[in-house]
Amino acid sequence: MFTTETQIRVRYAETDQMGVVYHGNYIPYFESSRAEAIRELGYTYSDMEKMGIIMPVVDVHCHYLRPAKYDDLLTVKTILKELPIHHKIEFHHEVYNEANELLVTGKIILYFMEANRMKRTTMPLPILEKLQPYFN
Repeated sequence: MFTTETQIRVRYAETDQMGVVYHGNYIPYFESSRAEAIRELGYTYSDMEKMGIIMPVVDVHCHYLRPAKYDDLLTVKTILKELPIHHKIEFHHEVYNEANELLVTGKIILYFMEANRMKRTTMPLPILEKLQPYFN
């Protein structure tokens, strides 16, 4: 299993009239955490695009347990529970507050696709090789 953590400070503009993080803002939090997880492997989305690979989101699930508020420091865990061997990759996310309370869980499914043909493909081999030790 591959797990990373990213911290995000809630900005005022991300809260709603009730003073809590607007539900739709968790999706960008998940994206930031995914990008940092890939960076921890030594790559960026830009690197994958240079390899001719894009990663569109095809499915999003979010479960809200407790609210986050303005200026909270959130920890977003990104977890790969399975090594992606086909065109699909599933990122699981957990959002915690500073008291280590679980606030939100999510799962985002993306596909690896050849950018020029818009056809599904597998994870680029260099990234797959970086991930394999976490699943042995």
